[in-house]
Amino acid sequence: MQLSACIEWQFAEAGDDLADRLRAAHAAGLSLAEFHLWRDKNSDGIAAAMADTGVKLTGICVDPRRSIVDPVEHDEMLAAVTDTLTVARKLGSPPLIVASGFRVEGMSEAEHFANAVSVLKQAAALAEAAGVMLVLEPLNTELFATMYLVSTKLGLDIVEAVDSPNLRLLYDVYHSRVMGEDVREVLAGRTHLVAHVQVAGWPGRNEPGTGDLDYAEVMRVLADLCYTGPIGLEYFPTVDSVTSIARAREALGG
Repeated sequence: MQLSACIEWQFAEAGDDLADRLRAAHAAGLSLAEFHLWRDKNSDGIAAAMADTGVKLTGICVDPRRSIVDPVEHDEMLAAVTDTLTVARKLGSPPLIVASGFRVEGMSEAEHFANAVSVLKQAAALAEAAGVMLVLEPLNTELFATMYLVSTKLGLDIVEAVDSPNLRLLYDVYHSRVMGEDVREVLAGRTHLVAHVQVAGWPGRNEPGTGDLDYAEVMRVLADLCYTGPIGLEYFPTVDSVTSIARAREALGG
């Protein structure tokens, strides 16, 4: 099992510098890590820590976040992709995480979808030229009440419509559960479009194994559906990070 530490939230014991957190994740036996926005981070230090440890990144966010459904923000969204691709190059060219942005009042569902597909086709072309994967992430309405993309099915529909090998889905089990989705139902037949999976306990967004989500069953379903990619540990630890990761690994069956 390929576990990826979210050093945005984990290994805080090592300090605020994500380079130090990455080294701490490596010392805890992890070879993969991920974080969120990059503009406020020491990317040179993170790159040095990656070189020292061999840890690879499974994802960073396109920064700044801009809407894929509001045409007014499309130029800024594509500029953000371009900037993030430049930074990603020195970080091993990890997948770049894209969120949708918020619904536009008065815009039809068809227009939202068409706008998303249009700009993501352009963004995927930029990513393809750079040899990088974009991953589109559905979120949830409890966290963002008017977010456009809060459905795994819709996210997969968008990925299929864009039809690029450089755009895939990030499936977050926690967000999906908040939205009342069933893992097997929403991924069946389309797991090949998923490049990354993130996990957290529900409710609470703490370690897998906390709350009511049966992660042993989730992992069995993912295996049945032939998902073999990394598992991102995007949760808030309730104990020290080394203990937390060990508990998460046990709950996930790894």
